Amino acid sequence: MAPPKSRKIAIMGFRSVGKSSLTIQFVENQFVDSYDPTIENTFTKIVKNRGQDYNLELVDTAGQDEYSIFPQAYSMGIHGYILVFSVTSQKSFDVVQVIHDKLLDFTGQNRVPTILVGNKNDLHMERVISTEAGKQLANRWKAVFLETSAKEHKSAEQVFYSILAEIEKQQNGPSEKKDDCTIL
Repeated sequence: MAPPKSRKIAIMGFRSVGKSSLTIQFVENQFVDSYDPTIENTFTKIVKNRGQDYNLELVDTAGQDEYSIFPQAYSMGIHGYILVFSVTSQKSFDVVQVIHDKLLDFTGQNRVPTILVGNKNDLHMERVISTEAGKQLANRWKAVFLETSAKEHKSAEQVFYSILAEIEKQQNGPSEKKDDCTIL
């Protein structure tokens, strides 16, 4: 049996969008109601996806704003990024776009494995960012878009399995077609 593949994933976004709640929901299957601003925390979890074991290292980052200097540590050794905004906050939606731009600038790539996550979709009456706006932004980035509710455990697992799929897609390149070779 193949040894587990190690994958390091950074969860980034504006403060209090639910980065930690989403991560803890995935790792520990529980919703943490109290809010203590995260400095930085790392969680690990072993999962099986498509027959392959993965040792996930999840870096739950401190909340960023548009003026935050992009920490170099978040561009090195990271395989994929989960960028989280709250569907109840225009500011968090704006900041996630700045984070994405900084991420591309810092890595020097035009695309990195990214999932855009609209969290808190259980707060219907407070919603200010439409699902359509999230989808449009993700399409511009060529990224996957998901809406979640860490509180109601909606799609939390799907977020992490989706980023794994995006990482593998980039690691393995486009679907391999080696039958097209003709030797004359």
